[in-house]
Amino acid sequence: MVIHGFQKLTLLDYPGKVACTLFSGGCNFRCPFCQNGNLVQHPEWEPVILEEEIFAVLEKRRGVLDGVCVTGGEPTLDPDLERFVTKIKELGYLVKLDTNGYRPEILKKLVEEKKIDYVAMDIKNAPSRYGETAGVKKIDVMRINESVEFLKSGVVDYEFRTTLCKELHGREEIEAIGKWLSGAKRYFLQNYRESDYVIDPRFSGYAREQLERFCEILRGKIETVETRGVD
Repeated sequence: MVIHGFQKLTLLDYPGKVACTLFSGGCNFRCPFCQNGNLVQHPEWEPVILEEEIFAVLEKRRGVLDGVCVTGGEPTLDPDLERFVTKIKELGYLVKLDTNGYRPEILKKLVEEKKIDYVAMDIKNAPSRYGETAGVKKIDVMRINESVEFLKSGVVDYEFRTTLCKELHGREEIEAIGKWLSGAKRYFLQNYRESDYVIDPRFSGYAREQLERFCEILRGKIETVETRGVD
């Protein structure tokens, strides 16, 4: 698997676990507010971290780290993902996968074969604005919904999460997402933040008070609703 970034310690990326994070390149979406635009648009410009180096660190840190987060980009695009996470599991690590959910067949296979222990799936927006928010003109929202329903069935521990921008997300969209994800276990609202690598810098985030109001709209529909990464 081609890895372009390696964060050797994180207390945030895998809830309740001490972990490291690996970044793959490339994505089938072009979310204009994406903070990893370098990995999404031009992964070939980014350095590649050798697999031998990654597994040497993982071998050395057995007993120190609980898990490994595989993020992107969109990891399910890499045809070597299954072999790669299998190798991680063989070292005794938990594996968390970050995904946009657009390849439900890959997600299901990895979960059903117990190659993945936790899934964080991005919910870009309400279904009616999904293509606009994902930066893809023709998008099959049913593929997203297939992943949503699979995770909601409880076959693996999971969370849904949405990065909110004033220009794309308002009360109407939040209410629609709440209806869509009704009955889900865990949902995080993340505020948009500026980045040197953001694809389109015209977006802006919400004040904490407004994010809390959005949370109140969602509570009662979803088991746990919280903000994340909000100053």
